[in-house]
Amino acid sequence: MITSKNDSTDERFRLRGATVSLNELLLQRHAAKTLEYPANTHSIAGISGIHLSKIRGRGIDFEEFRPYQSGDDIRLIDWRATARTGRAVTKVFREERERPVIIAVDQTHNMYFGSQTAFKSVVAAQAAALLCWRALDNGDRVGGLVFSDNASALIRPRRSRLSSLHLLNKITEYNQNIRDFYLESRLDNSSSLSPSLSSALSGIRRITKPGSTLYVVSDFANLDQLALDYLKQLARSNNVVAVMVYDALEQNLPVPGMYGITDGVLKGSLNTHNKQIRERYNSKFIVKMNSLKSDFDEMKIRLMTLRTNQLVVEQVRQWIVKNY
Repeated sequence: MITSKNDSTDERFRLRGATVSLNELLLQRHAAKTLEYPANTHSIAGISGIHLSKIRGRGIDFEEFRPYQSGDDIRLIDWRATARTGRAVTKVFREERERPVIIAVDQTHNMYFGSQTAFKSVVAAQAAALLCWRALDNGDRVGGLVFSDNASALIRPRRSRLSSLHLLNKITEYNQNIRDFYLESRLDNSSSLSPSLSSALSGIRRITKPGSTLYVVSDFANLDQLALDYLKQLARSNNVVAVMVYDALEQNLPVPGMYGITDGVLKGSLNTHNKQIRERYNSKFIVKMNSLKSDFDEMKIRLMTLRTNQLVVEQVRQWIVKNY
């Protein structure tokens, strides 16, 4: 059974604001240790530390009997089954082995938004750090890719604390650079923003070997057909989990009133008095979520959703309970 620590303890792991620091991501190692997994579970989306590979061979868990084939280890022949059937029968086991964990983290300008508690970019960074520490503590090799609108950093998976720190450093660096890049782009009309989810997924394929667990942490605002194709390719031979980060304001407009809004350069106002507009706004979000879930279900990709105004570690716990 998955248990939660008391609220005062969990509060230490809540991040706030528009940017994140490396120290805050390091603190997530303690948050990761508060996750307790159900007994007798071989794999929890790549973060349980015990993974069943798709490679058959000599291992721990018995898989099946099958007719003996040339080249099979004669020590695996089951003589009772052979005598019973009149033909050589061998045992097949499924190997239990470590699974590389790859974490792709979206730090594009679309993530630089938040109406409560923290920006989406901050929550994405926190979630990535939590998954990174959980995998490292379980002895898995951890790597990833951090991407912005104009750059990306690729970290190959290694079972090393230094490698994990390198990943967290890059997440922090990209997170703290979003604001400056975004403002420069807004002020410079000759500069254009080109979110790169598909480019990131193309790059992640270079370090993702079959049997890996891949987390894609993003708001999926720029999930085009090319990105879907890459995800489909990755999901064929890997365990892919889509971690969608969204803000409460993207789901529902605030209570009726007049609100001041800004993109960091321009200012405006938001009128939410019209009930029909509020209902249509929420309906569009529901349609978007249903469409996203349908696409991922078809590719056998699990979807984890994270709200910016709720504790990330608690949302991960709830997702595990729901899915296992």
